[in-house]
Amino acid sequence: MPDLKEESLNEEVMKLHQVIYEKYGYEMKYLRPPKGEYSEKTLYLTKNLGYTHVMWSFAYDDWDENKQGRTEYGKKKILDNIHPGAVILLHATSKDNAEILEEVIREIKNMGYEFRKIQDFER
Repeated sequence: MPDLKEESLNEEVMKLHQVIYEKYGYEMKYLRPPKGEYSEKTLYLTKNLGYTHVMWSFAYDDWDENKQGRTEYGKKKILDNIHPGAVILLHATSKDNAEILEEVIREIKNMGYEFRKIQDFER
């Protein structure tokens, strides 16, 4: 995102907004910068479009389609990185995540944590 010109950034974000709305009926309010790459300019421009940036405190290489079939690895990575206030980035394209998600959520709850909507943390 930091390398995009203002017009391209606006166009890309608004296209994404439209697709999300058309597919899911959801008005997008939050934005996660791809790869976590942002600049003061991109924060400013996307805020002016009405978005709140959300960053994550943990991610792993689950996006890599060549690194699937590692469910135990994924579970361990996630569970070893849980902490109060954790925001975990899991990519929807990961078959491993789809397979382990229910178990990981159950285990995180067993550790005494709870899940909340991102709106609960807005300032």
